[in-house]
Amino acid sequence: MADSTASPNHTDHPVYVIGGGPGGLSVAHTLRAQGLRAVVLEKSDRIGASWRGHYDRLHLHTTRRLSGLPGLPMPRRFGRWVSRDDVVRYLEKYAEHHDLEIVTGVEVSRVEPSPDGSGWLLRATGGRELTGAAVVVATGHNHTPRIPDWPGRDTYSGEFLHARAYRNPAPYTGRDVLVVGVGNTGAEIAVDLAEGGASRVRLAVRTTPHIVRRSTAGWAAQFTSILVRRLPVGLVDRLARPLARLSVPDLSAQGLPRPDTGLYSRVEEGAVPVLDVGLVDAVRKGRVEIVAAVDGFEGDKVILADGSRLSPDAVIAATGYVRALEGLVGHLGVLDPRGRPTARGGRTPANAPGLYFTGFTNPISGNLREMAIDATKIAKSVARDRSLRVSRLPVT
Repeated sequence: MADSTASPNHTDHPVYVIGGGPGGLSVAHTLRAQGLRAVVLEKSDRIGASWRGHYDRLHLHTTRRLSGLPGLPMPRRFGRWVSRDDVVRYLEKYAEHHDLEIVTGVEVSRVEPSPDGSGWLLRATGGRELTGAAVVVATGHNHTPRIPDWPGRDTYSGEFLHARAYRNPAPYTGRDVLVVGVGNTGAEIAVDLAEGGASRVRLAVRTTPHIVRRSTAGWAAQFTSILVRRLPVGLVDRLARPLARLSVPDLSAQGLPRPDTGLYSRVEEGAVPVLDVGLVDAVRKGRVEIVAAVDGFEGDKVILADGSRLSPDAVIAATGYVRALEGLVGHLGVLDPRGRPTARGGRTPANAPGLYFTGFTNPISGNLREMAIDATKIAKSVARDRSLRVSRLPVT
């Protein structure tokens, strides 16, 4: 693995992979396996930066066996549900094991066609201009924290942070905390706070989520997700309803009624179900209280959609992320109205051949599993495309 002072050879035309997370690393390996030179450009000083920044409690919601990247299984000692720290260790080992070419401390700000038509020109920090035969964008689904434009937010005088800045419950012992957003991150942080000594934990919910047990009698939810993801949406919705009633108790009395819309219909809209790692029990026992959505702020008050006002000691916004691809590739016409790539995996946009994307979906079958599949497809696509002037690795 190259250190942060290394510099790619500008006379070559490698495939540049933007992002040193699991998506970027897996693509770099599969390209190397095809005999092609791949250079990973990572803006931070270490790979796996996004994973390093997650909260301490985090474990994968997908199984170890189905979360490994191409060419290196996750070690059995990591257990079934792999911790954040073990994911980071695995990524470091992955880069070392496959002898990946990685340059850290380089942030790519813009990708555009190269003037001579030989591929793509990448404009990066330090005035770098790098020419790649192809480019793989793997900057991640959780790139830039999203904070809604709530009225009064800028003048709110209380403690406020995005979930990206949350690490553990220690700073909130004995304090009243409001968590905003009931995705997987918000649900898990609320449970972490309740178990970690916060005096009161409230969870602001705008849209009631589907809640699924992470595992039932040893059968991981991921297994079911893989089996049903190719079935018609309506059929999966109908199958999911009775299963939810059997596995998850009715929490209507606590403020979490069962959703009106189908589980898979929600997934198609981009909302994955909440994998239960303690939320159900915490809500049933009153350790996490469900309240209405946040509508705005006023002074030191939080205004909820039902008109009530709260004065928590701290507000943690688990309100998701934006992909922030507009500055990088938005001028190329390769993003949909929601800022998502119009092509993924082994396909490239029709107007941008040689430009690939991975890791920008949130599939119920597991992010790491899908990135591993995408990596193989991307490498095969690049290897097949004879119009791409990709430098090859020396034969040893």
